[in-house]
Amino acid sequence: MGIDLSVIWFVIIVFATLMYIVMDGFDLGIGILFPFIRDKTSRDVMVNSVAPVWDGNETWLVLGGAALFGAFPLAYAIIIDALTLPLSLMLAGLIFRGVAFEFRFQATPSHRPFWDIAFQAGSILATFCQGVVVGAVVSGFKVTGRQFSGGQLDWLTSFNLFCGLGLVITYALLGATWLVMKSEDPLQQQMRVLTSRLLLALLVIFAIISIRTPLEHPQIAERWFSTPNLYYLLPVPICVLLFSGLLWRTVTRPESSHALPFICTLGLVFLGFSGLGISIWPNIIPPDISLWNAAAPLQSQGFMLVGALFILPFILMYSFWSYYVFRGKVRHGEGYH
Repeated sequence: MGIDLSVIWFVIIVFATLMYIVMDGFDLGIGILFPFIRDKTSRDVMVNSVAPVWDGNETWLVLGGAALFGAFPLAYAIIIDALTLPLSLMLAGLIFRGVAFEFRFQATPSHRPFWDIAFQAGSILATFCQGVVVGAVVSGFKVTGRQFSGGQLDWLTSFNLFCGLGLVITYALLGATWLVMKSEDPLQQQMRVLTSRLLLALLVIFAIISIRTPLEHPQIAERWFSTPNLYYLLPVPICVLLFSGLLWRTVTRPESSHALPFICTLGLVFLGFSGLGISIWPNIIPPDISLWNAAAPLQSQGFMLVGALFILPFILMYSFWSYYVFRGKVRHGEGYH
């Protein structure tokens, strides 16, 4: 049996996407949480908690996009064609968020409120558009031959918009639990209260998507509810309940570990992402284009794999080192200047 390069590249793209969701998710979440925190000192602590690492987190987005382009060019072409507007808005949001991130530290007191609003708006816009893209991928695309044959506004559906809202809540929960770990009272206590509310909202989102998706897509319903798949996949919803219960317990007990809420949230994100992968596998463009049908020639995949296996350890090492160096609590007056 030979090595299936398409599966290897699919794993690399999934890994890069998950790393981006986790690592850029909580700093986008901090921007989403800005409207709930009015105190200038607390806002500075929030931004300083991610200042040393936020731009490096986006490395994973670049890696995932480049890998999709090189390893699965058909999938890349269809997604870009079908989702031109939400992807463009996402990039605009990321750019605006990045500019506001830097400028708010240098702005005069009279201008800082403008950059705070820009930081909030860019974070919310980028996150919402990412959720819309996820919903559109789950819903599938109209493809004729090897080309997208739908309209430019096919993504504008209630399900996709709801997925956008769901990702905003997910990233906000990541940001809140990150700040439980990185901040001290009174900001930490505010984040504990927000975490409990966001967790309830996220569970409602999970429930609605879990009910609606199988109803609208029979192939997904068969994947989850036919036997023996039902028994194999049952641990996913059970683990969601377990992580949710543990997260609720840790944020309502101040004496508990400050890091555990963030770890529990990472578990929920991983389970949600796994559910997405289970639902669409082995298609990379639902409902009919598998990852093998969309794959580049084996020679191209093999050539790129050499470079990927060389660069991935370096990305992981400098990411680990940056988080290790800037570990611990962030206090007022410390951090980015």
